[in-house]
Amino acid sequence: MLQAAAAADAKPTMRLDPRLLLDLLRGWRYPTGLALDGVGFVLSLVALRSLPLYVVQSVSASFLAVTAVTAVFLLGLRMHRLEIGALVAVVLGLTLVGLSAAPQTAHVVGMGGQWFVLAAAVVLVLVSIPLVRVSGPESAWVLGGLAGLGFGVVAVAARLLEGSVTWGHWSHDLRVLITGPAFYGVLIASPLALVGYATALQRGTVVQATAPLVVGETVLPAIAGLVLLGDHARQGWGTVAVVGFVLAVGASLLLSRFGEMEPVTGEA
Repeated sequence: MLQAAAAADAKPTMRLDPRLLLDLLRGWRYPTGLALDGVGFVLSLVALRSLPLYVVQSVSASFLAVTAVTAVFLLGLRMHRLEIGALVAVVLGLTLVGLSAAPQTAHVVGMGGQWFVLAAAVVLVLVSIPLVRVSGPESAWVLGGLAGLGFGVVAVAARLLEGSVTWGHWSHDLRVLITGPAFYGVLIASPLALVGYATALQRGTVVQATAPLVVGETVLPAIAGLVLLGDHARQGWGTVAVVGFVLAVGASLLLSRFGEMEPVTGEA
């Protein structure tokens, strides 16, 4: 909600302009929202070291449920039966996903996988050049989806990063991290995703910008984890994992509207 409010007040741009981020960072709302995102990102990196991508990404998508509850208390918005049911479905879906997950170590892939992720980040940047010229309501959907794919690339790249920084060995560990192509995939895809989402929030509603973002950052990374990275559910829990994932992500999409920064009418 903080990011949506800041983007709505910023000067509109007709292209993916990094100066938009600089403009947003001058206020307090966007940096605060970005800081909260940063905390969540670091925690997701830790989770990705031992959990499948489909688990971590479905939990990340549930931020819409948190947004909905926050909007009820801070903005005075009201939940209807459908949205209350969606909130329950998110909790149920995440419970099923958590129960189905098999704890596992991060799957080590060759340098080819890291180069592939870096190439995907570069391709997203190239594809964004013509896509940003799309106008009308479709623009928010397109840019939101582009941002979602960017965040998805970040998640996959983070999973491919070799090693981790530990106290006493930080110099060697840090050198291992920054020499991997996946690290630069994160550096390229992250700002693209941030600028793309901020621009999408300017061009359409939060629903239009956030719904494709959630799909892009959850579905494709989950498939990549299952197909390429050796992610798997517990023995005999595959169906439960699929049902939980669909429930959590699908119900989250129904809660997208709670990021809207519209004036509240009536006594509320």
